[in-house]
Amino acid sequence: MTIKCCFHYGLHHIYDEQISCSSLVLCSGLVDNADVQWMMQGCNMVKVRSSRWQKSRHLRLLEDGLTVWCESTKSSRKAKASQTFAVTEVECVREGCKSEALRQISGSVPESHCFTVVFKGVRKSLDLLCPNEEEARRWVSGLRTLKDCVANMSQKEKLDQYPLPQRADQNQDGKMSYDEVKRLLQMINIDLSEQYARNLFKRCDRSGDGRLDHVEIEEFCRELLRRPELDSVFRHYSGNGCVLSTAELRDFLGDQGEDASLLHAKKLILTYELNEWAQTNQFMTQNGFTMYMLSLENDVFNPEHATVYQDMTRPLAHYFISSSHNTYLTKDQVTSASSTEPYIRALNQGCRCVELDCWDGDKGEPVIYHGHTLTSKVPFKEVIETIAHFAFKASPYPLVLSLENHCSVEQQAVMAKHLRSILGNRLLTKPLSDQALNELPSPEELKYRILVKGKKHTPHLGQLVKTGSSASFSSSTELEELGNSSKNTPKRDSTKLSPELSELVVYCRSVPFSGFENTTEKAPNDMSSFSESDALRLIKDSGKLFVRHNSRQLSRIYPSGQRLQSSNYDPQEMWNGGCQMVALNFQTPGEQMDLNQGRFLQNGRCGYVLKPSFMCSSSSEFNPENTGGGPGHVPTQLTIRIISAQQLPKINTEKASSIVDPHVWVEIHGVDIDNAKNKTHRIDNNGFNPRWDCTLSFQLQVPELALVRFVVEDHDHKAKNDFVGQFTLPFMSLRTGYRHIHLLKADGSSLSPATLFVHVKVARRGVPIKTVAERMAIAKGKA
Repeated sequence: MTIKCCFHYGLHHIYDEQISCSSLVLCSGLVDNADVQWMMQGCNMVKVRSSRWQKSRHLRLLEDGLTVWCESTKSSRKAKASQTFAVTEVECVREGCKSEALRQISGSVPESHCFTVVFKGVRKSLDLLCPNEEEARRWVSGLRTLKDCVANMSQKEKLDQYPLPQRADQNQDGKMSYDEVKRLLQMINIDLSEQYARNLFKRCDRSGDGRLDHVEIEEFCRELLRRPELDSVFRHYSGNGCVLSTAELRDFLGDQGEDASLLHAKKLILTYELNEWAQTNQFMTQNGFTMYMLSLENDVFNPEHATVYQDMTRPLAHYFISSSHNTYLTKDQVTSASSTEPYIRALNQGCRCVELDCWDGDKGEPVIYHGHTLTSKVPFKEVIETIAHFAFKASPYPLVLSLENHCSVEQQAVMAKHLRSILGNRLLTKPLSDQALNELPSPEELKYRILVKGKKHTPHLGQLVKTGSSASFSSSTELEELGNSSKNTPKRDSTKLSPELSELVVYCRSVPFSGFENTTEKAPNDMSSFSESDALRLIKDSGKLFVRHNSRQLSRIYPSGQRLQSSNYDPQEMWNGGCQMVALNFQTPGEQMDLNQGRFLQNGRCGYVLKPSFMCSSSSEFNPENTGGGPGHVPTQLTIRIISAQQLPKINTEKASSIVDPHVWVEIHGVDIDNAKNKTHRIDNNGFNPRWDCTLSFQLQVPELALVRFVVEDHDHKAKNDFVGQFTLPFMSLRTGYRHIHLLKADGSSLSPATLFVHVKVARRGVPIKTVAERMAIAKGKA
């Protein structure tokens, strides 16, 4: 049962396992794609977890073109329901025996028969062995084709078809009784009053037979999906209440703080209006207006910031740099698996600094794992091969390999050999210029280059040994960590540093922190690592000096060694101090990773964000602990009206009658004086279209550092509220006017089609500031 509807889209995104629809028509020509057709026929494969654990599975692409069914002959119905995955969940598809599990059987099976599906978030990868090379090739090609298709789907394609869950139609007769309608309402997370539901059913039952046919169901859906709050905005600008003229649409855009030209208004009509008559006569109907308002073009996040728009020619120290800690781990720091796949996920998120904990391995080959723990080991060579393949998929700007080196001189030389041979000319092995280094090069100058961060042989330290040209150092960043405190001398065995590996360290030379004295005399390529506690102490006690230090030197912050579950600290406090590489455990979702994703959402998600100008001078007066009236102090009023939400997912999927009771938090994360949060009241029993009309106001003193986080929770009277979805973005990327916020899951992936509908106002000393450009100009002292 498929029903066309112009009001909304995507109930099937919430209940993938409950739906069958003709989504393939959304991608032009995809129905005839040979690989996709092959996938729909299905194939028997072997799911591999290790050399011992191998199980037969039947994989088939469902008719929706979005869901793959992975079936075991012995699965229960409940188990089968969970053995599906959506194309939208796939991070990438890797050919051959690239995963840890498939490497164990690589000698006994042809590599061309194998592939791995790597998922976004924390879901385990799926390692598969096909019966032949053609089967593997077609599945790899088909999955990549579908993934690209969904990623590039236009708004019109998304809204072209509106499917109804067929499981609500229990007897599959194409009609729905009142009981089946009630079942549908529970599926889509709405609890209508009995009286309203029955009245709506009777109003739509034109035939009077107590069942809704496809035309009547369409009318029911139209009424159900009606957006009164959006309709009122439309009517406010429409002269006749039926359509928006080009001039009326232009007026609306002007009030939104956008391009208010007739040319732009006409372009939007051509893009989002489905009615041919209205499009020809340059009108926008209510349906077209709804389509536009739900599109990413009207998102709360400024689309101009979705591309690289900042100056990328400044020294590296002038940027916040997306950084990962213990990148190789899949979960905790004691027993979890080490893998190449977390590097793929981090790099695809725009991470520009990954960590490699290197130890001596068997047969002369170094390995990566969390030393002296039960975490598994992954070959150093395979990690570098993975990095080589994915390094610049998401960003062209330099990638830093943070080496925590515990290896012997012999295996350090092996590391250097692998780095040179695998990374080739992308590996930076010498300075860009022969001239004396006054400041670090820029991301633009280092495009598509990979930098090694580690210890470097420095004769002037007086630590030379007699054999060869090696120097004696503590072999890990543990020396840096202890070097932050002058009270203790590291009591660790020192090892020699391989000259081959030392030569590869150019602009990121790891040194112990030696204080803030003579900051301008320090070599720009010397950088220090700080534990979270040491960094916080420096920010609290010497905030201004730390900001000045970070205007010239790179600083890397890492989580406390006590965080055995790979939890994270608050990165905002470190950014307030100008620290560039604020390293987090990317494998651990939560508020801290939400903030990291929000911070690096701007500038095309390239992993480099230019710090505010008041943090980029060695004579900066900015102190994150004392911002009243100082640099960056731009008193700003932020007013957000939380109007409504749309299609929030069910939290308790085990209980059919469970409906969410949502409320919304708005949080400000910035300098200490700006930190604040407030929430709406709750709406009982409505996750489908709850409406709050609740206004929340905030005062910001340093807007350029602030992040705004929207969080939806399901209120619970007896226990902790359940997380539903969130979205975090920089204040400077926040757009004013009526906007939709497209919510994200806990792991940072899309929660489509769940949205919030809000109205945003920004003012400085009572004067409205409508555009992002105006806010940026004011923050930089140009207005």
